[in-house]
Amino acid sequence: MARRRLTPSAARRESKKARRARSEEILARLKREYPDSRCALNHDNPLQLLMATILSAQCTDKRVNMVTPELFARFPTAADLAAAELGELEELVRTTGFFRNKARSLKGLGQALVDEHGGEVPSEMGALVRLPGTGRKTANVVLGNAFGIDEGVVVDTHVGRISRLLVLTEEKDPVKVERDLMAVVPKSDWTLWAHLLIDHGRAVCKARRPDCGACVLADLCPSATF
Repeated sequence: MARRRLTPSAARRESKKARRARSEEILARLKREYPDSRCALNHDNPLQLLMATILSAQCTDKRVNMVTPELFARFPTAADLAAAELGELEELVRTTGFFRNKARSLKGLGQALVDEHGGEVPSEMGALVRLPGTGRKTANVVLGNAFGIDEGVVVDTHVGRISRLLVLTEEKDPVKVERDLMAVVPKSDWTLWAHLLIDHGRAVCKARRPDCGACVLADLCPSATF
């Protein structure tokens, strides 16, 4: 239900209980607005999602999804990836940008999975972040979407920007943003939160020109303008 507009100064003074309640209302509205919200990277298993997420750095999901069908077909297992010729990997992922680094990360990923995990993608944060090309953000994507484990909140540019506009955090460092969000977003929705904000950022709350007049969160957002 609609409520009086929250000013930025009032939002900064919110108690944790009030901020948690506002976060839950934000979630409820976005779930209604984007009922099919999900991971935009096409994948059929944890390895494919991990590979796609590595490629998504500084690249659009749409572009990654154009590249991965051939990549997945050519290298269906970690062992195949470990044995890959670096030049072939580079050509396959060239259009995703930073292709040399990404190719090295993929080959190193395959080798590490074979050497340390029997060729399988581990389902534990500590093990994931030790893999080549895999930081906490990537690990959160894989855990939440491939294994159904809400270990943390994925903080990409949309999630960070909109969470700051909502004054659910004032941090810019993704790790600190994640910490603040984990304190107010229900754990069972940590993975979904990112998908919802990404969808909302692409459809309504666009970086260059947010459409506050069409936003279902306007009365909950201290940054809304009309």
